[in-house]
Amino acid sequence: MEQTSVDVQATIKEQVTGNPVVLYMKGTPQFPQCGFSATAVQILKACGVPKFFSVNVLMEPEIRQGIKDYANWPTIPQLYVNGEFVGGCDIMREMFQSGELQALLAPQGEAQA
Repeated sequence: MEQTSVDVQATIKEQVTGNPVVLYMKGTPQFPQCGFSATAVQILKACGVPKFFSVNVLMEPEIRQGIKDYANWPTIPQLYVNGEFVGGCDIMREMFQSGELQALLAPQGEAQA
């Protein structure tokens, strides 16, 4: 049975609010299926976040479209921290280079240590 867009939005909201760090990506953290998703995973690991909730949008086409609508952001990957949309790969890279992303994610690394 196909999910309605309302159901998809509810699922996404549940995912981003129910997990401290969520990455919507193509593939999995172990086997990313696009360069941008691979970079996003590497950045999270470099920030000391070894585990995070990920959603493989290639396996869930409703989520793939729904997440773009949810954040009003056209591309994947998408990172959420504490229920807030952070950005895609380029924004993650910029925030990592400035140290902003590490500061945002520091409590997550400590919580899982």
